[in-house]
Amino acid sequence: MSAEHRELELFLHLARTLNYGRTSLECHVSAATLTRTIQRLETRVGAQLLDRGPRGVVLTAEGRRFTTYAEQALGLWADYRSGSAEPIGLTGELRIFATVTACQTLLPDLLAPLREEHPQIRLDIRTGDAAAALARLDEGEVDAAVAGIPKRLPQTLVSRPVAVTDLVLVKARESPSGGPFVVPARGLVRDAAFRWFRKTGTKPVIAAEPDGHEALLALVALGCGIGVVPRLVLESSVVRDQLVELPADLEPLTIGLCARRADLHRPLIAALWDLRP
Repeated sequence: MSAEHRELELFLHLARTLNYGRTSLECHVSAATLTRTIQRLETRVGAQLLDRGPRGVVLTAEGRRFTTYAEQALGLWADYRSGSAEPIGLTGELRIFATVTACQTLLPDLLAPLREEHPQIRLDIRTGDAAAALARLDEGEVDAAVAGIPKRLPQTLVSRPVAVTDLVLVKARESPSGGPFVVPARGLVRDAAFRWFRKTGTKPVIAAEPDGHEALLALVALGCGIGVVPRLVLESSVVRDQLVELPADLEPLTIGLCARRADLHRPLIAALWDLRP
């Protein structure tokens, strides 16, 4: 790979993370080398591409234009290296966060049109705790996320719904109905559970607060307490036959595809955003 192409790759990584330290670490270059690379690009372009202000790093208007150019330039280079006489369409990598449940139940249908239309795009699927999804997206660790949508989405993010699921109370078959509760350590489901506790006058005894809904169901199946989870998680769980649902009027959870507002102009993000399953 030529030095020019490496410079474009470093810039695109920094444009996604907006974090010099993270880009230096993940791209295996020193902070000084990364800074000099950006300075060289800005000199060639004749404009400032990134602004390092008191609130962090942001792309300038010229930086957003240069991001599009860099993605297209690297895509054309990939076309040429492939030996194809015709462009092979969009290329590059999309980093998408989703929980294990979302990977199994939502991503196949959601991403099928993208794969059919742009088969050269490399998909990097990352999983983890649902409560961390939007933070990881906002910080630039991923390009998009399939996550629960809060009533007040950060201004830096946009979303479109892909599913709505009920929240349910579940317990192990042999456990008492009035036992302690197992709730997520953080996130929208935890917030909804505690709103329900207040509405019903319940004073919950909390037996455990695991990270992740799948871990929560495992604890419920072991008899640790009554759990609060999305029905989507329950229906895809391997322990669902060991559990019974309890009556409760919990609010539903909307799950959406989320991206950074500033990234919607990027060809890869636009391709994902515009296609519908």
